[in-house]
Amino acid sequence: MKPIRLIAGFLTVGVWTLLSRVLGFVRDILIAGFLGAGPVAEAFLIAFALPNMFRRFFAEGAFNMAFVPMFSKKLETGADAEGFARDAFAGLATVLIVLTLVAQVIMPWLVLAMAGGFADDGRLDLAVSYGRITFVYILFISLAALASGVLNATGRFAAAAAAPVLLNIILIAAVWLSTTDILGTPFVAQERTGLYLAWGVPIAGAAQLALVWVAARGAGINLRPRLPRMTPELKRLTVIAAPAMLAGGVVQVNLLVGRQVASFYDGAIAWLSYADRLYQLPLGVVAIALGVVLLPDLSRRLAAGDDAGGRDAFNRASELALALTIPAAVALIVIPVPLVSVLFERGLFDSDDTAATALAVTVYGLGLPAFVLQKALQPLFFAREDTKRPFYYALVAMVVNAAVAIGLSIYIGYIAAALATSIAAWVMVWQLWLGSRKMGEAAHFDARFKSRLWRIVLASLLMGVVLYILMLLVGPALGLPGVRYAALAVIVVLGMVSYFAIGQMLGAFRLADFKTAVRRG
Repeated sequence: MKPIRLIAGFLTVGVWTLLSRVLGFVRDILIAGFLGAGPVAEAFLIAFALPNMFRRFFAEGAFNMAFVPMFSKKLETGADAEGFARDAFAGLATVLIVLTLVAQVIMPWLVLAMAGGFADDGRLDLAVSYGRITFVYILFISLAALASGVLNATGRFAAAAAAPVLLNIILIAAVWLSTTDILGTPFVAQERTGLYLAWGVPIAGAAQLALVWVAARGAGINLRPRLPRMTPELKRLTVIAAPAMLAGGVVQVNLLVGRQVASFYDGAIAWLSYADRLYQLPLGVVAIALGVVLLPDLSRRLAAGDDAGGRDAFNRASELALALTIPAAVALIVIPVPLVSVLFERGLFDSDDTAATALAVTVYGLGLPAFVLQKALQPLFFAREDTKRPFYYALVAMVVNAAVAIGLSIYIGYIAAALATSIAAWVMVWQLWLGSRKMGEAAHFDARFKSRLWRIVLASLLMGVVLYILMLLVGPALGLPGVRYAALAVIVVLGMVSYFAIGQMLGAFRLADFKTAVRRG
């Protein structure tokens, strides 16, 4: 894959992910409006987090990081890639079915492992009820992730990137359907919305799996179900995936620690979840696109002995990712209150919820570049089938996360969980960067990247000044119901225009690069 083709794939994934994140905002705006930061909202958010936690453990996080390089190399060498994919599909399905059945039995303990603060109130029963429904999602979405890995390795990114859009469309429909002809008390109405949302999750998972399964078949890889068998290649996949899965487990421990801390503060789980949605917009568009496209490309180049091409691909993808991420981080830090207020403050989500969520957005913004850099650096290890060192690095980051979240929660409350997440992300980046120094030419930043990085940072800081001035000028309009959306749009659009204009003048990037990539995509 040539660098410009790499960027085109990056943008394809990014555009679909952006659409998914925008619909995710619509979904969360509806949830915030109808459920606020109350017990039903927190119960559903914990229940929804359960399958997503295991999804990152089994699917696109750990398992796919091991599967994609092996599958890519089989495609490159002309080996039986389809047979390997079918064996992996059958093996993963077997493990997931067993896991889903076990989870139904131990759901109360799973909920308490994530939110110990639920033990003494009604949120526990709600979360357990919703959790038993939503957990089925792990089966569908993990198999969909494997099929997506097959598509990405063959250079077909659109269907896999579009699949998450279905989740948000279905959950938006669930909220809408749950609020028609409501009878009973407000709390009963909220419980009904939570139940509809819970059922929408596995339905969406099945729809996503159907989409990518059909697309993989169209790409010439038929993932027909068959009985599992332990082949030598599957054993090798297991050996390679095990450290990555342990590393994924460590990452989930970090999330568990954060949710445990938040569960002891009323509303904090919802505040952190809504803040997470805001920083996940640039993170999803840039970091996920980066990881999806870069890993199979690096794997193919290393298999072909093309170290120079691998270095160029790594640098150009990292350069583009930071050019889009650093200004987003500055924006989250400079204008968090207008963003949260306009997007979420309505119905049961009040000004106090806005202030608490905005503080979390600021803290997450500090860690946003680190989350993206992880997605750029980790493929350097996974493409070489080195999953052990990222696991060791993740252990160190886990200790840092737990120490900060638990130790500081006594003094600064729920926000310690967000601060711990950002600090641990930077610790992880520092370790990955040090570990990649001995990987040869493909793992080093080139002169162009180093020259453009400081210009990107400067352009982002100057954009932050522009955003602050715009917020002062347009601020009063942000509180007017009829025009606040337009006011926020003016701030965001003018901020973006200023960034690209300043960046072009400083030489942080060339707008022609983006235009060419879009045309090629």
